[in-house]
Amino acid sequence: MSEHTSSFIRLMSSPVKFRLFLLVKLPSAFFAGVRVRQMNEQRCEVTVPFKWFSQNPFRSTYFACLSMAGEMSTGVLGMAHLYKMRPAVSMLVLKVESEYFKKATGRTTFVCEDGELFKKMIDEAIATGEARTVRARSVGHNKEGEVVSEMYVTWSFKTKSKK
Repeated sequence: MSEHTSSFIRLMSSPVKFRLFLLVKLPSAFFAGVRVRQMNEQRCEVTVPFKWFSQNPFRSTYFACLSMAGEMSTGVLGMAHLYKMRPAVSMLVLKVESEYFKKATGRTTFVCEDGELFKKMIDEAIATGEARTVRARSVGHNKEGEVVSEMYVTWSFKTKSKK
């Protein structure tokens, strides 16, 4: 693990710093209660609660709040591998695919275990100077361990051009 990746993981592991980051950069995720619960360079676990701000009229978690948590479990892994990277690399969501299997009526935990794939594609983007994509998988479970949702988020990584 690079020094910068471990620095980013420490930042995300600090509840105060992470909540401040959400409040400033992703206020809707902050108010919905999205939280990074565990993270290392390979795996990220993100939760979203069922509460007033994240509910839909059908007494379950609104799909957009579930999507925020699923996307964040993938994006945070990419960000960890890009933190203070030189040359700078941009990341962008190209596509989001999701399926919902069960009503989310409590805390839903999304897990992405594609950290190695992110690292490999980022390294390739730097080596070739060409964009690379990662189709990351995140699975959301309820407290009983049942699959609530499965998401695929396709990320693009490209070295930023010097101006």
